[in-house]
Amino acid sequence: MMKRAIVATAAFLAFTGMQAPPAEKPPLSLWRLDCGTLDIDDLGVFSDTGLYSGQKKTLVASCYLIRNGDRLLLWDTGVDGALAGKPKDAEGTFLKEKLVTQLERIGVSPADVTYVGISHYHFDHTGQVADFPNATLLTGKGDWDVINVWPPAKERFAHWLSGGGKVEPLERDKDVFGDGRVTILQMPGHTEGHQVLLVHLASGPVLISGDQYHFTENREVGGVPSFNVDRADTLASHDRFEKLAKNVGAKVIIQHEPDDIAKLPAFPEAAR
Repeated sequence: MMKRAIVATAAFLAFTGMQAPPAEKPPLSLWRLDCGTLDIDDLGVFSDTGLYSGQKKTLVASCYLIRNGDRLLLWDTGVDGALAGKPKDAEGTFLKEKLVTQLERIGVSPADVTYVGISHYHFDHTGQVADFPNATLLTGKGDWDVINVWPPAKERFAHWLSGGGKVEPLERDKDVFGDGRVTILQMPGHTEGHQVLLVHLASGPVLISGDQYHFTENREVGGVPSFNVDRADTLASHDRFEKLAKNVGAKVIIQHEPDDIAKLPAFPEAAR
């Protein structure tokens, strides 16, 4: 009887043009994770107009976990997990603890991760991607084309390149969970298929930068690193990023900027 009543109600609503109330969305949670630090001896590489030459700065490598009900998105995977607990390497890279170990503390195993989204293929954003072989890989199409042919990236992504894992090379923005609350946005220029992430938490939207910018001062001047693959695309992506941040009222998190990641709760606390 109950089943017939539900069907009859749905049929009545459809006939009258009315819609049933939408299903309640599960809470959305966002954790920031420590994915390494990087000592930069010459910030001059982050400007193609001569700024910052000779200046030094320690940048962070941050990653993010988003839970939407029983589905999980891991955004970026930081520096190589083999560095965990070791002294800084010759280039000043340090990792205190692997991602999988941090996730264990909130009851998440690698097998639980539904998606791994990567902002781009550089080593400090993809170093531990192989630890999540069951996840569907979400990468920009332009980056996926490079991953297929560039030896350092091919090694990190061997599992997906061999067909052992599912991959979605994205040419357009993607609504990750299909409910409009977590969106991967295409903003090429830093790399061929660079992406950023917009998360609509109950407390307000958060815009996570990838490497659209590397530190606050460079965002303030709209700087373009000398190693970006396309200057015009970078500037167009800067424009989209800033207009989007303003129009939706987003809290901007520059993933390499210590002051920005401090805007979010320290792990294992989550933003909601």
